[in-house]
Parts: sequence; C-alpha cells; structure tokens
Amino acid sequence: MNTKSLKSRIRQNRTVYAMLLPGFIFLVLFAIYPIVWILRMMFYQYTSFGDFNFTGLKNFSTLIHDEMFWNALKNTLVYAFFKLIITIPLSFVLAYFVNMKLRGRMIYRSIYFMPTIISVSIMSTVFYLIFNPYNGSVNQLLMTLGIVDEPINWFGNQFAMVTVLLIAVWGALGNYMTYFLSGLATIPTDIYESAELDGATGWKRLWHITIPMMAPITQTVIMLALIQAFKDYENIMVLTGGGPNNCTETLYLYIYRLMFPMGDSYGNVVLNYGYGATVAFATAIIVGIITMLYLRWSRKMDETF
Repeated sequence: MNTKSLKSRIRQNRTVYAMLLPGFIFLVLFAIYPIVWILRMMFYQYTSFGDFNFTGLKNFSTLIHDEMFWNALKNTLVYAFFKLIITIPLSFVLAYFVNMKLRGRMIYRSIYFMPTIISVSIMSTVFYLIFNPYNGSVNQLLMTLGIVDEPINWFGNQFAMVTVLLIAVWGALGNYMTYFLSGLATIPTDIYESAELDGATGWKRLWHITIPMMAPITQTVIMLALIQAFKDYENIMVLTGGGPNNCTETLYLYIYRLMFPMGDSYGNVVLNYGYGATVAFATAIIVGIITMLYLRWSRKMDETF
C-alpha cells in the first residue's frame, strides 16, 4: 500500500479512528504501560523514591529461595481447589432449583445473587463480627445449643482457612448461579418434552440431558472461577490478614503486601516494588499455565464426548 492510498484511507475513516482513539489511549495507559512498567521493575530494587538500583536477576534468585512465596503458592492452590469443588456444584444446584416453576422464584434469585453486589470488604467485616471468637453470634449460638463448651477461634490455625473458604463460597454462589441460569435458559423445552414422552424421570432428564447440554457453560464458569480464586485476597486481608502464622497467605495478598506494606505484625514485609513486580510476574505465569492446562483438558473432554 503506497503513501497516497494510506492517506486516502485514513481520510475516509477518520470518524472511525476518532471514536477508537479514546479507547486506545485508555488501553495504553491502563493495560500496556503497567505491563511494561512491571517487566522493567523486575530488574530493579525500588524501595523509595530515592532508592532505585539495577539488580539484574537478583529478584528472581530471591524468589526461588523465598519461603513466603512458596507458602503463599501452596495456600493459593489449596484455596482455589476447595473453592472450586464446593462453589461450582452448589451454584449449579441453586440454578437448577430456582429455574423451576416455583412460587416466588424471582425472590429466591435476588436473595442468592445479593452477595455479589455487596462490597467484599463490607461483607468480610460483617462475617468477621459474626465469627468473632469472643462475642461472635456463631459461638454464642453453638454454646447456647450446648454443641461446644467454650468459644471456637474461627480465625486460628485449625479453622482459619476453612472459615475463609466458607465466606468466599457464600460470596461467589450467586455470581456463578447466574451463569448457570443463562445456560439452562438456552436448553430447548422440546428436548424435555420428548424425554418425558419416553418415560424419563426428573433425575434421568437431569443426568442425561441437562448436565451434558450445560457442558459449554460449565467449562466457561470453571475457567472464570479458577482465575477468580487465584485473584482473591480482599476477603482474606480483612478476615485474617494472611495469618495466623501465614496459614492463609495467598499470592495476590503477598503481592499487595510487597507493594503496600501493612507493618511488622503481618510478616515483616518491606516495601520493594521491584520484588513485588517479580512476584506478580511469576504469579501471572503460574495462573496462565494452569489456565492453559485446563483449556487443553476441556478441549480433550469435548473431543472424547
């Protein structure tokens, strides 16, 4: 394409380019530039505005020997695994039942979806008060019923991850229920009517029609839930701050604490943008690899069935 034809094409489509320009500017400022900044900062030690030193591959060496990073990775994998195997089935069950012709089903849908629109910090603060070891309503109820003799420390070593997972599942159910509801709405009613004529019961229709036809939306929901589980940190930061003894420390929370230190009581983490960028890059690689493995596995499942 010569210069004259290029100028003519730009002149003919200048309105289109003008409309695309604001979006392109935002893409550069808030997506491309931060990525370039992180890739650059991985090779520097930047602890303050006056301390900006090139360190080469030192941050990567520190990452390999960083026990906090590997502990956060382990906790993140455990958190993501249990959140997925609990949230996905429960979300599907909820969607299946509220999709039935029940009286007041719109009210049920609104109730289940409500946690999705509540701020994570507010939701976590409320649950912190509910599970408070000293005067929380959960301990008071259990002691009143005689189930326990003394208050349970729900944020202690034994129960911290379980408590965080329960609250995370409660907050995510409504969101994925909505995806499943949209998938259930796409299944033609003719298929159910034909199955009913053939004598298929409700359980058989669910197992042989609903679940197989929901496979595409289920794969999408699992991928979204997987990525979100790795990104969770706000609720953990409010509930436990990564403690006790870093047993609920996750990768994104660790990155946040490297970029915005919260004090010695949270593990003596000091401000270091360079190392924080390195941990963020490593986390992105790990999440990308896990996502690609899942997509490859789901593609093989499609070919098999």
